[in-house]
Amino acid sequence: MRYIKIYFLVALLAVSCKTIQETTAVKVPEQTIQDVREIQGGMWIPSLLEGMNESEMLQLGSKMTAKDIYDVNNSSLKDAIVHFNGGCTSEIISPNGLLLTNHHCGYGAIQSHSTVEKDYLTDGFWAMNYDEELSNPSMDVTFIKRIDDVTSEVFKGVTATMDEASKLKIINQNIEKVAKAAQKEAWQDANVKSIYNGNQYLLFVTETFNDLRLVGAPPSSIGKFGADTDNWMWPRHTGDFSMFRIYAGANNRPASYSKDNVPYKPNHYLPISLDGVEEGDFTLVFGFPGRTNEYLPAVGVAQIVNVLNPARIEIRDNSLKITDSFMRKDAEIKIKYASKYASTANYWKKWIGENQGIEKSNAIEKKCELEKEFTKIVNEKDLAGYKTLLSDFEKLYTEIESVSLAREYWMEVAYRNVELLGITFRAYQMEQAYLKGGEPAFTKAKEAALNRLAEIYKNYSATVDKPVFEKLVALYAEKSPSAYLPANMVNADFKSIANDIYANSKLTTFEGAEKLLTGTPAEVIKKLNEDKAYVFGKELHTIFYTKLEPKFQALNIQIEAVQKEYMKALMEVFPNNRFFPDANSTLRVTYGQVKGYEPKDGVYYSANTYLEGVVEKYVPGDYEFDVPKKLLDLYEAKDYGQYGENGKMPVNFIGTNHTTGGNSGSPAIDAHGNLIGLNFDRVWEGTMSDMNYDPDICRNIMVDIRYVLFIIDKYAGAKNLIDEMTLVHPKK
Repeated sequence: MRYIKIYFLVALLAVSCKTIQETTAVKVPEQTIQDVREIQGGMWIPSLLEGMNESEMLQLGSKMTAKDIYDVNNSSLKDAIVHFNGGCTSEIISPNGLLLTNHHCGYGAIQSHSTVEKDYLTDGFWAMNYDEELSNPSMDVTFIKRIDDVTSEVFKGVTATMDEASKLKIINQNIEKVAKAAQKEAWQDANVKSIYNGNQYLLFVTETFNDLRLVGAPPSSIGKFGADTDNWMWPRHTGDFSMFRIYAGANNRPASYSKDNVPYKPNHYLPISLDGVEEGDFTLVFGFPGRTNEYLPAVGVAQIVNVLNPARIEIRDNSLKITDSFMRKDAEIKIKYASKYASTANYWKKWIGENQGIEKSNAIEKKCELEKEFTKIVNEKDLAGYKTLLSDFEKLYTEIESVSLAREYWMEVAYRNVELLGITFRAYQMEQAYLKGGEPAFTKAKEAALNRLAEIYKNYSATVDKPVFEKLVALYAEKSPSAYLPANMVNADFKSIANDIYANSKLTTFEGAEKLLTGTPAEVIKKLNEDKAYVFGKELHTIFYTKLEPKFQALNIQIEAVQKEYMKALMEVFPNNRFFPDANSTLRVTYGQVKGYEPKDGVYYSANTYLEGVVEKYVPGDYEFDVPKKLLDLYEAKDYGQYGENGKMPVNFIGTNHTTGGNSGSPAIDAHGNLIGLNFDRVWEGTMSDMNYDPDICRNIMVDIRYVLFIIDKYAGAKNLIDEMTLVHPKK
C-alpha cells in the first residue's frame, strides 16, 4: 500500500470577528450578503418541495413535479431511495429488490466474506443467480414511508420563560408521545427528528428490512481505484459501486433471514438512462446526508479550523503511517485492516481539504460580514431578543474550547484509533452497568460487549495496535489540555507501558477477553481491574465520564440553545435568504447541474472523465493504481458495448449538488427521473461545504451509470443482473 503524505497549511484564522477585522488583509466584497441570498446548494426536505424548490428545479431543467419526487399516496422516487445500513444511501434498480450503493459502503460486507483463499476485495464477487447471493446478518436497510410536520405537538407545553433543561425535558417527552401515537403498520417504526436547529420537528414513518444479500462487487482495483491518493480528488476514475438485494417474507414485509424469503417487490424502482450526461444537464441527488453545520457563527467555524481539525489530522496521520507500514508487508493484515484504514483515511484527508477550503473561500470573513449586517439590522429594528446572540457565542465558544479539544483527543485516541483502548472502553461500560444496575444490567451489557468484541477481534492485530498505542498515547499526553489528563499519563514512559500492557494483558486476544469476562459479575470486575490494559484505559474513561463529558455537554446545551435562537433570528432578519435545514441523516433532495470548475487560477476541470484516464494512471502491481488485465483488454479493443460514447467509455462526472457524508451511494437522477449516476465523493477544494457551500468550487463526484453497467456486463459477464434492469433512452 502506498502512503501519500499530504502537506497542509492550517490558516491562522482568528477566533472572533473583531480580531479578524483588525488583522486580516482580505477584503470581503460588498455584495457578500447578496451572494448568500443567491447561493446554489441546499439539502431540502422532499415532502416540502412544492413552491420555491419545484420552481428552481424546473428552471434548472427538471421535467419532474414535486409529487413525482415525493408522494405518500402514489408511487414516487422516494420509494426507490433506501437508507443503507444506517450510514450510506442506496437505490432500488429492478422490480426484484436489486440494490445499488457504493463499493465503499458495501466494503465491510465484501471484506467479511473475504479470506486469503477467496479474496473478494481483490478479485470481486458476482452472483449469477439468487442461490449464490451472500447473506449479511448484521446489515439492514430502511425506507421512508411518510414524513409529517409535528412541530406544534412537540412544542406543546413549552414556554419562553422556561430554562433550557426544562424545555428539553418537555420536548423529549412530547417526542416520545408523538412517535408512540403515530399512525403506522405494526411492522413499521416512527421517529421524530428536529430541523432548523430545533425550530421545527418532523415525524418519519419507516420500514426496515434486515435480510440483505451481497449480489455483486467489482475488484478493489476498480471499485477503489486511486484509493487514498485519489480520495476527495478530481479528476477521478473510480468504479465505486456494489450491489445487494433486499429479501422479504412471503407477504413482501420485513422478515428475519430465511431461505424461504423472496426478493422484495418495491413500490418504485429507478429506470436507467443510457444517454449519458453533458455540461448543464439537470441532476438530482436523493439520499440521507449525515451532518452539516452551515449556520455556525464565525467563532465556531474558526475553532474547528484552528483548534479541533489540526488535532484530529495529526492523530490520524500518525495512526495511518503505522498501520500502512504493516499492511504493505502482510497480506492477512492488509485484509484485516483494509476497511478500518480506509475509514480512518477518509476523514483525515477530508479535514485537511476542509481547512484549505475554508481559507480559500474566505468563509470566516464572509460569516463575519453577515454577522455585521445581522447586528446592524437587529439594532435598527430594535430586536431586543437577538442583540446578545453573537456575544453569547463568543463567551461560550471560549469556555468550551479546552474541553472540546480534550474530548477530541479522547475520541480519536482512546475510542477510535487505539483499538485496545476501545476494547477497554467496552469493558468499562460493563463495570459501570453493574455499579448502576446490578447483575441484570451487567448481564445485558456483557452479552452486547461479547457480540461486538467477536467482530472486533476478527480484524484485530496486537502487533499493529501496539506501536499505534505507544505513539498516540504519547501525543495525547503531550497535547491534550492538562486539566483533563489522567494521572497515569503525566510524565510517563509510554514505550515501557506499551511493552508491559501488550505482553501481559488478556485483552489482546478474544480468547483472553472471554476468560476475563467469565464468572459472576463480581469475579469479572475483579479480574478486569487486575488486567494492565483495563487499568490503564479505565483512568482515561473515568476522566472522560466524570470531568470531561459532563462539562462539555453542559456547555454544548447552552451553545445549542443559542444556535437555535440564532437560526430563528437569521430567518427573521434575512427573510429573502434561502435557508435549508442542516443535514441530520434524514431523507433529503439536492438539485444542481453537471458542471466543471476552476479550482485555482489558470486551471479548469471539465465535468467528465473516461476510461482513458484509468489507463493513464495505471501502475502495474501498485495497490492504488493497478488495473485488471481484462479491463485493459476491453480498453484496447474498445469493446464498450452499448455503454460507450463516441468510442470512449465514460467513468465519472461532477455536478453542483450539495452533498456530504451519508450521500455516499445516493442516486444521481436526470430530469425525467432516470438513474444517470451514483454519488460517491466530493472534490477536495469543496469539502468545506459542510460549513460553507461555495458554488464556485463545491462539486460532488458521481460514477457514470454507464460505467457501472459496462463493468457488470462486459467485465464481469453478469448479464443476469443487466436483464432485470429497465434501460431507457430519455434523450432520444
